[in-house]
Amino acid sequence: MVTAHSIEEKKIWSVLETVTDPEVPVLTVTDLGIIRNVKINAEGIEVIITPTYTGCPAMDMIAMNIRLALAEQGYKKIKITSVLSPAWTTDWMSEEGKRKLKEYGIAPPNPKQQVCNDKLFAEAEAVQCPHCNSHHTHRISEFGSTACKALYQCDDCKEPFDYFKCH
Repeated sequence: MVTAHSIEEKKIWSVLETVTDPEVPVLTVTDLGIIRNVKINAEGIEVIITPTYTGCPAMDMIAMNIRLALAEQGYKKIKITSVLSPAWTTDWMSEEGKRKLKEYGIAPPNPKQQVCNDKLFAEAEAVQCPHCNSHHTHRISEFGSTACKALYQCDDCKEPFDYFKCH
């Protein structure tokens, strides 16, 4: 049964789908998977978010942009709550978000390794170049343009690129 409450929640989610990440503007907060829940009650709206990592400098701007986007749609009582547990993981990113990253020139996170193997940990992670799709790449720096990305270079096309680190 569709209720007024569920219709209102869908409207809020559609607004959230327009709020972009200030560090990677092709991604929305829903692409990133940082919106954990939306609650509607007598006090107003509560949007619960989980940062991509504790101390992420973009979270204050993201919270402000969520508040502004909702206020522009007429919502007045807006509470943004940040929760750290469970910790955010790249598994929460949408497939659409990963596709957008690649099109933007950032290698999306690889799936998490499912099998523990000491030899694999010693090797560099095989990251696919978002420009030419080669897996002949190497890490230049553990940190790229932001702390959540590493800097890689393709050995085939020679282009440098950011890799959105898996975590």
